[in-house]
Amino acid sequence: MSTAAHGSPGADRVIEGPTPKHAQLREILRRTVERELPPGAAIPSERELAERYQVSRLTVRSAIGKLVEEGLLSRVRGKGTFTAARRMELQLYLMSFTDDMRRRGMAPTTEVLRTSTEVPPAPAASALGIGADTPAHRLMRLRRADGLPLAVERGWYHAGRLPGFFDLDLTQSLYSQLEQAYGVRPDHAWQTVWAESADRETARLLGLRTGSPLLVFRRVSSSHGEPVEDMTSWYRGDHYQVTMQLDRNTPDSGHHSHYGGSL
Repeated sequence: MSTAAHGSPGADRVIEGPTPKHAQLREILRRTVERELPPGAAIPSERELAERYQVSRLTVRSAIGKLVEEGLLSRVRGKGTFTAARRMELQLYLMSFTDDMRRRGMAPTTEVLRTSTEVPPAPAASALGIGADTPAHRLMRLRRADGLPLAVERGWYHAGRLPGFFDLDLTQSLYSQLEQAYGVRPDHAWQTVWAESADRETARLLGLRTGSPLLVFRRVSSSHGEPVEDMTSWYRGDHYQVTMQLDRNTPDSGHHSHYGGSL
């Protein structure tokens, strides 16, 4: 850490005043992490920080805990606290997870967790344009990059348009296989994005604590105007961020952002 961070006079000191000490220390640590430390770097121990800034261990723990919640730091049991890896941008266009990770120089792998053909819930049936009692293919997968679990996908697929769907290699990119097997290439999608806390199952699959922040994407994809997929993906909030370009066009002007996720 910098000379200022070692307690010399200046902005990086914790002082008596109206701002709580844990809040002061949190901002000092934030500046240090953002400006000086690379991803994956260890920060000093609680004891060292308490001595350096002349505060209690409780104050240090509170400051670090908030930065962990924000995703700026991560705790590794038995090893210490480290700066988090830089977040990857989620692609804002239709690209497969496999192609996206390879483009980043990472090795993608997919684990099929569950498959079935059953009557979907009403929102999925509506999205796929099928009757209320019509079965659809259900697929749940875990996506990893360089061995790190990044996303859980739970999707519904139009059984009438995709016969023999489960004969495909579901550990590979679906989009390329849909095109090869059925001549179906998703070319349009509506996607909704929201934040959510990880439930117990999703947290376990992603190697997170229950309640950890997730980015959730529900995407309904079509090929030549015919819906084929209603898929929701839960991405680790500590590894992904989304950036969108905005303009002043009105919603009905024909200029829409098309968001992509991962297949």
